[in-house]
Amino acid sequence: MTALLVMLGVGGICGLILSFASKIFYVYEDPRIAEVESLLAGANCGGCGYAGCAAAADAVVMGKAQPSVCIVAGPETAENVGAVMGVEVGSAESALSKNSCLGGNRADDRYHYMGLQTCSALSTFSGGQRLCTVGCLGKGDCVRSCTFDAIKIGPDGYPVVDKDKCVGCGACENACPKSILTVRTISERLLDFNRKDGAHAPCSQTCPAEINIPKYIAQIREGDYEGAVNTIRERNPLLLSCGRVCPHPCEDYCRRGIEEEPVSINQLKRFVADYEMNSGKRLPIPCAPDTGKKVALVGGGPAGLSCAYFLRRLGHSVTIFDMMPKLGGMIRYGIPEYRLPKEVLQWEIDSILNLNIKYIPNVKMGSDFDLGSLISAGFDSVFLGIGAWKDYSLRVEGENLEGCYTGIDFLTKFAENQQRNMPVHKLKIGNKCAVIGGGNTAIDCVRTLVRLGAEEVSIVYRRTRNEMPANEVEIVAAEHEGVKFNFLAAPLKVIGDENGRVNHLEYKKMKLGEPDASGRRSPVPIEGSETLMEIDMLITAIGQGPDVSFVENGKRLKDLTLTRWNTIDANPEILQANIPYIFAAGDAYTGASLVVEAIGGGRRAARAIHQYLETGETAPVRRSLRKKHIPESIFKTVDGLKQSKRAEMPELPVAERIKCFDEADLVLKEKDATAESKRCLQCCRLCYNKDMA
Repeated sequence: MTALLVMLGVGGICGLILSFASKIFYVYEDPRIAEVESLLAGANCGGCGYAGCAAAADAVVMGKAQPSVCIVAGPETAENVGAVMGVEVGSAESALSKNSCLGGNRADDRYHYMGLQTCSALSTFSGGQRLCTVGCLGKGDCVRSCTFDAIKIGPDGYPVVDKDKCVGCGACENACPKSILTVRTISERLLDFNRKDGAHAPCSQTCPAEINIPKYIAQIREGDYEGAVNTIRERNPLLLSCGRVCPHPCEDYCRRGIEEEPVSINQLKRFVADYEMNSGKRLPIPCAPDTGKKVALVGGGPAGLSCAYFLRRLGHSVTIFDMMPKLGGMIRYGIPEYRLPKEVLQWEIDSILNLNIKYIPNVKMGSDFDLGSLISAGFDSVFLGIGAWKDYSLRVEGENLEGCYTGIDFLTKFAENQQRNMPVHKLKIGNKCAVIGGGNTAIDCVRTLVRLGAEEVSIVYRRTRNEMPANEVEIVAAEHEGVKFNFLAAPLKVIGDENGRVNHLEYKKMKLGEPDASGRRSPVPIEGSETLMEIDMLITAIGQGPDVSFVENGKRLKDLTLTRWNTIDANPEILQANIPYIFAAGDAYTGASLVVEAIGGGRRAARAIHQYLETGETAPVRRSLRKKHIPESIFKTVDGLKQSKRAEMPELPVAERIKCFDEADLVLKEKDATAESKRCLQCCRLCYNKDMA
């Protein structure tokens, strides 16, 4: 009996202790955790970044993860999880694995290893067997790591990803010792820039927009035109415009061009760009979920449009403020209709605006609004893409006589007249016209004057034809159209008649002196060589720069740092000005430059603005290539090249085109584009397709 009473007493005491402990150490589990876990895929793959589905469900309920956390389950599951949590599910971006190496079996070997059957093992021995230090090792570590059967080693010896099966779990990226496979969302791909350790072809290294040129040419060769458009648009939203006006510096570094004519890269870009425009449909352009951040873009030229496009795709709210009636900047008002039809440009701009981008025309910074009003309106960051609209003057006597124009002023007035259907004679075109300068603006002016019916049109340039900075194809076209070239002639004075109208240009003949430190020969005047040229119209097109007068008119902008060329001083890697929330690109930053340069700058600025909006900080691209070249990728010879004829650009006959403003350069036919795409050697960092050589 005693023992029984003792046991009952001990049991009672234990019960009391446990009762108190259950109150003191009570652990509550939110019932939503089990409910959310039951809705997830149950794969426990870890692709979401958590140890398993239970941990992911706990993170969702704790507010540390979104309802769309599961990368295996579809949008319906995300919606069901959102319903449990009482929130709406946005269009979350999915991640996909992407292969950057196209070498594989064609890559040259440096070593041969016996018995090593994994990439990780190979990479520990002097980097592996391949001569290329960043190339695929081909042993399939990525294939073995993928539990969704989404990766195979293709017939060419490099991994091929099945995007329909890929869930973006990241296992392949973790398994690859060479970082050949990367798992990225659309936004992350938009923010990707060429790096010094990347698998980039020389042409792509040269492109200011950093387009993956071999990839889109391969897609053209395979007939995947929509894929080619999307590849280009991942880096360049103005492919129709660039396909017409880009001087294609990429072609200067085409490996085929080392031995013969380079691949006609730009004509192929135009071919697929025109394909979409003429197909009767616009390809969808996905955007990330809204971030709630607002960005003001001042200037709707190529830099502003590019920056707006990428910021909107990254989920930010964008408003463009522009001083002109229509967007496009210099590519609308400075490039004539025969090079870039306004209808084509508008189609392209509409594709960008259709992303829900706002724009306000006919407003000028410093006059109609200032930086203070933008900040007061709730904008979190400001991009300055104001362009270079201010023509440089000759600074000689008589340059303001009647009949004298500057290049951008002339082209802009003409473009405005065309768009308003105003008579051309409002510009008072002369019969004997001279244009001073040797750049693209000067060539645009003379070719426009020819089409307007001027009897005699001349270029006056202080150097020789070899030093002209204009595109070679434009110079040749001007020659064919009857433009006269007066080289080694430096203007001294503009002379007018008794009514104050220009009737002569006085210039001095020049000769090239000895080369300077850069190797360029400066023109030297020839004494006693003063010459009069009879003219009745003069256009000065010797360059232009940005109008930064708005800096003086704004209190907040008085501290904005400018360069001695009156361009906006910004960090070249992140394009951030000395005022942290201000960024700049395009001609406002570089001075007058290429359209594709402005596009590339707009994307780089968008990346930095995105960083600033997300974290308040900015950082440069690690190991950024930024138009520099990887030394080992630049060859002097290409072995075994078989000669093949480059596709000729179709164009309107000279006699026909000089009488109208119809587009002079035409698009390749499909069969010619296919043939030209087959000339591409599909180059990577080191290797290329020798069987296509």
